[in-house]
Order: sequence, then structure tokens, then C-alpha cells
Amino acid sequence: MKNIEVVAAVIIKNRKILAAKRGYGEFKGKWEFPGGKIKENESKKEALKREIKEELNTDIKNLKYLTTVNYNYPTFHLTMHTYVCDLDGNIEYVKHNEEELEYDEMVWLEQSELDEVDWLPADIEVVNSYKALKGVIL
Repeated sequence: MKNIEVVAAVIIKNRKILAAKRGYGEFKGKWEFPGGKIKENESKKEALKREIKEELNTDIKNLKYLTTVNYNYPTFHLTMHTYVCDLDGNIEYVKHNEEELEYDEMVWLEQSELDEVDWLPADIEVVNSYKALKGVIL
């Protein structure tokens, strides 16, 4: 089974959390925390800052480690390192390719609303880790 290692951001703004709905690929229509793959010789935090710049055309700051999720999808094993961070700018919709947006929709959720979207399975574990903190890391 193929192993994929990624980073993801639980982005906070005004005590709300950003959820992003995939706009392409196998998981189109499912919700996730933005992020992506780590490049060779790149730290996890550097990778996350780069990915957020690429996907949302914005910056993040104050990255705090939250959790690492290991999840077996049908065709690959995912290791996802997740950080809580603050938004440092405005978010823009960015295209994945010429025809598809990276994300079809993005919403800001209160902690009490986190269960109201259809998260990808690995991201559900992140949601649960975040809720267990009861806002301590905000």
C-alpha cells in the first residue's frame, strides 16, 4: 500500500475554524482541512505555509502542533500532521487546474458546528482532537 505524508491546517479566525470542500479528484465534495504533501528537505511547518499559500493564496502564522493522524484509505495509507494556526490575510479561491477549483466552497464554523459537514475520514480524527481541547489552543 502506498504511503502519503501530508500536513494540514486548522485555520482560526475570530474563534471560527475554516472547512474547505474538495473541488476535484476522488474525494470531490468531501470537507477537509487545507494542506498538502511535504516536499523533500522541507519542514512540516514550511510545507504547511507553502501549501496554504498555493491553495488559498494567503499566509498563516502562530502554528501550534495539534495531532498526527494515521488513516488507511482503500488505496493508500495517510499520515497527516495537523497544526492549529491563525489566518494572516484574506483567503481566495484558487484553481487546481484550468477547469476545477481547489475547493468548491469554504465555510467558517463555530466549534459547535464542526459535526455539520461531511468530513473526509482522516479529518474527522482531527475534528475530534480539536474538540477534545475545548478551545485551549485558540
